[in-house]
Amino acid sequence: MPEAYLVGGVRTPVGRYGGTLATVRPDDLAALVVGEAVRRAGLDPATAELDEVILGAANQAGEDNRNVARMAVLLAGLPDTVPGITVNRLCASGMSAVTMAAQAIRAGDADLIVAGGVESMTRAPWVQAKPEKAWAKPGAAFDTSIGWRFPNPRLLARDKATFTMPETAEEVARVDGITRAEADAFAVRSQQRAAAAISAGRFAPEIVGVPVRDGEVLVDEGPRPDTTLEVLARLRPVVAGGEVVTAGNSSALNDGASAVLVASAAAVERYGLTPRARIVVGTSAGLAPEVMGLGPVPATEKALHRSGLSLDDLGSIELNEAFASQSLACIRRLGLDEDRVNADGGAIALGHPLGSSGSRLLVTLMGRMEREGSQYGLATMCVGVGQGAATILEAVR
Repeated sequence: MPEAYLVGGVRTPVGRYGGTLATVRPDDLAALVVGEAVRRAGLDPATAELDEVILGAANQAGEDNRNVARMAVLLAGLPDTVPGITVNRLCASGMSAVTMAAQAIRAGDADLIVAGGVESMTRAPWVQAKPEKAWAKPGAAFDTSIGWRFPNPRLLARDKATFTMPETAEEVARVDGITRAEADAFAVRSQQRAAAAISAGRFAPEIVGVPVRDGEVLVDEGPRPDTTLEVLARLRPVVAGGEVVTAGNSSALNDGASAVLVASAAAVERYGLTPRARIVVGTSAGLAPEVMGLGPVPATEKALHRSGLSLDDLGSIELNEAFASQSLACIRRLGLDEDRVNADGGAIALGHPLGSSGSRLLVTLMGRMEREGSQYGLATMCVGVGQGAATILEAVR
């Protein structure tokens, strides 16, 4: 079976909601990283013989609608002959895009695919239900930045199935006994690690600058290095009747994009590419929606089983920090070494632009594996409505 390799890899800085990237359309963010991923692999975007562009996007209700992957192909200046497809696994959309690219290459159906994801939660529009009857008044309106819209009555009738994301995080805290103090301490650590990584320039090689009206955005906007336990302790819980989940120990609403070139061994040889990692396995798993934050547990267990690896083999681990409570629960359930998890901080500090986060984790993971000398690395994340995703990479040296 042909192998699938990751070549290059790039991401934009992650912008805060309404922040430095607020003026940039998601299709332009996508085009930027798609073109840059091809260039960083050593190919010319104008002539690259790509078989496909696969991008993940969670909202797909505004400027990212109507197949943002195909829009990115055209906007990036790739040949018109390059097709594009957009996939949606909510938070894991970008990771699933890379997994799908690897599957196509292993099946022998492709040799070169750009895969990644994009999200502008700032620019996600409000949507309104179309009347079911002529001349009726407009229906309910929903903010598409995050959460449910137009929920099915049958799901509404199922206990806890349509919990909001903070409610799922509070439920995980209750089920696994995660305390407010533990969640806040985890959040402070994420902020401190991210600030240290930025100060040391560890993210710089993976970032492409985004042109904006006032210049160019080159640094993640989310981290708050002045965060302390005392500051977080003053924040109120965001769930009615809850005790643990606050804005300070949760990821935020963010903007960003990321992409990587996925190549077959034949393409690596044909074009003289330099692979950084081999995709060992990519998995997904399902679980009850109200504890969606535990998704990395079954997804990682499945990935380890299919790869024949153990936790001891994983030198570098990236776990998407949707919430501190679910991150801690997953770390403890899986028995992960906390020193190997998110050594440069995670989404609580860096941000969580939904469609991009999965591919961003993989780009960041490759950099960590190279710096830390890890042979194998894991990226894993929870997914709204009760899913998890995991990808294991092997370093190529």
